[in-house]
Amino acid sequence: MLMDESNELHGQEQTNKSEDTIINIGNDPIMLLAVDVLSVIGSKNKVILRAKGNSIPNAVAVANIITEKMLKGNSKVQKITVDTESAAGIGSMTSTIEIILSKT
Repeated sequence: MLMDESNELHGQEQTNKSEDTIINIGNDPIMLLAVDVLSVIGSKNKVILRAKGNSIPNAVAVANIITEKMLKGNSKVQKITVDTESAAGIGSMTSTIEIILSKT
């Protein structure tokens, strides 16, 4: 019985994490991405923007457009995480960013 309860708790943690909407930012037009993020953040209270390499400036621009123009005063940047990934056995490294936007 104790094992079942721990599995249920673990399942809830996964469910809570899966409720977060993750949007991968690429090289699409910035305003198109911002409108997509706006439509998602309208139905959810939190959106996670992720980008790699040359797409990082696009993610930052989208976050700024949402928080400073479209939802000014009603949204904020909750957290920014910057990291680096390296391919196994290869010396090349790719920077990554994760920006969490939330409605206030």
